[in-house]
Amino acid sequence: MTAGPHDLATIVRHFAIEGRFLGAAPYGTGHINDTYASRWERDGHEFRVIQQRINHKVFPDPPRLMENIDRVTRHIRAKLAAAADPDAARGTLTIIPTREGRLYHRDAEGNFWRSYVFIEGARTYDICPGPEQAREAACAFGRFQHHLADLPGGPLFETIPFFHHTPRRLAALEQALERDVANRAASARPEIEFALARKPMTAVITDGLEQGTLPVRVTHNDTKLNNVMLDDRTGRGVCVIDLDTVMNGSVLYDFGDMVRTCAREGAEDERDLARVRFLPERFAALVAGYWESAGAFLTPRETELLAFSARLITFTIGIRFLTDYLAGDVYFKIHRPGHNLDRARVQFKLLAEMEAAEEQMQALVRRHTGC
Repeated sequence: MTAGPHDLATIVRHFAIEGRFLGAAPYGTGHINDTYASRWERDGHEFRVIQQRINHKVFPDPPRLMENIDRVTRHIRAKLAAAADPDAARGTLTIIPTREGRLYHRDAEGNFWRSYVFIEGARTYDICPGPEQAREAACAFGRFQHHLADLPGGPLFETIPFFHHTPRRLAALEQALERDVANRAASARPEIEFALARKPMTAVITDGLEQGTLPVRVTHNDTKLNNVMLDDRTGRGVCVIDLDTVMNGSVLYDFGDMVRTCAREGAEDERDLARVRFLPERFAALVAGYWESAGAFLTPRETELLAFSARLITFTIGIRFLTDYLAGDVYFKIHRPGHNLDRARVQFKLLAEMEAAEEQMQALVRRHTGC
């Protein structure tokens, strides 16, 4: 039986899937695309396929987005095959084309759909259970970057321009503050002052990329723990998923976002800030796992900025939440009044704890990298 607002029985007929369609249901916890797992039967065996409706309001050019994903996954698959990786079939997403050989199907309503082979025997975590999962996730993301270090064909299409450009994010905050369309600036005065006081840190990575002191690389740009599948039996990072934001940028953004999401205790919208803590042991696990797979290609300057990147990306996400609060909650979905302000406060509390632990973080980087 098909669940949800979309007619999956009709959609799936357009893809080159051999078997008898049994039904589909919503799958996962993503907030951008609509994701379903469909069930199929072939030769007496049941299997699953992932179907996704690409949110073309967030990603306005799905065809070029899918070209990015195709380029990236084909390259990784070739690398895994060349290395005779015994788990190569699960090592990257596999696009199932349409019956006409296209990477996507566009339905009568103008929606863009794609299908992936379902990766069995592995799962994702929305909340990091502990240091070992953090280490495995970091190792998987570093391996992903390493595989793509020699991606041919020129730069990838920029699916969301200036996604991690902190100076632009701060400029947007200043503009929202000046307009104050929702008349909320007075209720967020401490958070506004906290953000504006940190303006000097915003351009460290963007200036490095522009000046050539930091290399431009192929990066994931959304390195939450739940974008890595961990093997059910071994716990090893099997496959990096959610490739919509794979673009050219800095690996520091990827590492920083891993720290922001894995080395934090407390929910992203926690109201009791006493429950929000930075976890140095998780940070150490992330550094160790990332260095294991990425250490061979990181430059000294990239290594030097690993701890800083955690502070910068946490700050960047915090000012995005604060900007949306001042603008009247027009981007992020909210579930209660002041939700985006609560989210901003969590990021700023985490940042303050990282700032207090700066020397400890740098020492942990040196311990695990030898740099």
